[in-house]
Amino acid sequence: MAGKNKDASLNKRAFTSGFFFILAQLFARGLTFAVTPIYSRLLTQAQYGIVRTYESWLLIAYTVMSLCLWRSVDVAKNDFEEDYNGYVSSVHTLSYIAIAFFFGICMIFKTQVQDFCQMDDLMFYSCFLYVFTYTSMLYVQRRDKQVLKYKFSTMATLLTIVPGTFLSIWLIYRGRVQGLVDQLVDRRVIGYYVPQIIGGAIVAIVIWTQGKKFINLKYWKYGLAFSLPLIPEALSIQIMNQSDKIMIQKMISNEAAGIFALATTISFIIWILEDSVWNAWIPWLYAKISQGEEKEVAKPWTSVMHMFGILSWVIVMLAPEAIAILGPAKYRPAVWLIAPMVSGTLFRFYSYSYSALQNYYKRTQYVAAGTIGTMVLNVILNYVCILNFGYMAAAYTTAFSYIILLLVQGILEHKITGMVIVPLRKTLLIAVVYGAINLLSMNLYKVSWYFRYAVLILVVAAAAIALRKQMAAVLKMFKRRNKGENKKQ
Repeated sequence: MAGKNKDASLNKRAFTSGFFFILAQLFARGLTFAVTPIYSRLLTQAQYGIVRTYESWLLIAYTVMSLCLWRSVDVAKNDFEEDYNGYVSSVHTLSYIAIAFFFGICMIFKTQVQDFCQMDDLMFYSCFLYVFTYTSMLYVQRRDKQVLKYKFSTMATLLTIVPGTFLSIWLIYRGRVQGLVDQLVDRRVIGYYVPQIIGGAIVAIVIWTQGKKFINLKYWKYGLAFSLPLIPEALSIQIMNQSDKIMIQKMISNEAAGIFALATTISFIIWILEDSVWNAWIPWLYAKISQGEEKEVAKPWTSVMHMFGILSWVIVMLAPEAIAILGPAKYRPAVWLIAPMVSGTLFRFYSYSYSALQNYYKRTQYVAAGTIGTMVLNVILNYVCILNFGYMAAAYTTAFSYIILLLVQGILEHKITGMVIVPLRKTLLIAVVYGAINLLSMNLYKVSWYFRYAVLILVVAAAAIALRKQMAAVLKMFKRRNKGENKKQ
């Protein structure tokens, strides 16, 4: 009885920890989406483009400069359980040394780096301070998730993001009132990032205080062996996600980058939902593979693909209203970017089922190779197509690159497993059909809104009726799995 009570308590802690971790992440992303209409109206179009492109540089910077060592925290729990805090503290120090090294290199070539990234001094130094302290946040989030604690990391996340968001809005507003329009970008940087830098610095001190280890060569070797091979893949993903805004800024204008960035905010909706569903799906997928029940995967996964295909189409149909809410009239051209963007996000989601299998069989080199190859293709296509067809072409090249990634990962899955768990031909057919529907549906922007809404309501109602049995079966499957796990406990 005591053992059962202990297991039940552990399960409750695991659920609570995971729930609050996901909730904090969703809240942070949701807040970013919610305040977009405010930023897009307080900042000029060019300033909004600069702000969003700066965010892209930060995402790329922390991925490389931290050496992705924080990702090793997930697996180190099993190997260094007796000194887990010591491991986190020590490898955290190594990340700081790596970031300091990159900072030193960039200081030597400061003028060239600033010109290339289009940063002033405030943005340049804030970038490195943010990379230092945000890396600390990543460490504590992953550490606390592994030890089934959530309060500290959740509060640290919320108490930095929320004040930073509202302080930046207040500073921008005051700047406009005082006629300091040229200072609005710097005010946004100060207001948004300084609270996060301060909070991250406090988190860093907590990590070192709790771990009491700054240098441990054994831990460093372990962390480097795990994390270094992940850098190319992680960097490729960030470049795939961020290069279009950066290239548009450099090749076209800040204004065009602002329009493009606003459109990416819409595709962010389906991105969040996809990742949430995938995090719930993947344990079931791995359980089926380990039990030799791979044939049971394809049917429910097909239902999930249809569900998100329809969701992507709904977002496309509502794009004119969404863009009108997120930004003033000068951002209206963004409506023509939504269909290719959400289609690309959909293709990326479909590819998860293949890359997940490669991860399961510990063939991560194939995942990395596929991602890196697709990233290179995407950058080349972005350059050629933006140059010849304008900034909107970047949305189409990224969607095309993601469907190539889907194809490559599907082929590699068959190569690795020697079997087909999720039929690639069916997945590609579904992807192409929904992508084509999304693009063709842009023609409905030219007709009266009530006609578009009538089509939307009829199709969604028909899809709900057609897929209700399949989705009910998927939910029942998960419930049955959860009951089975509870009995094992």
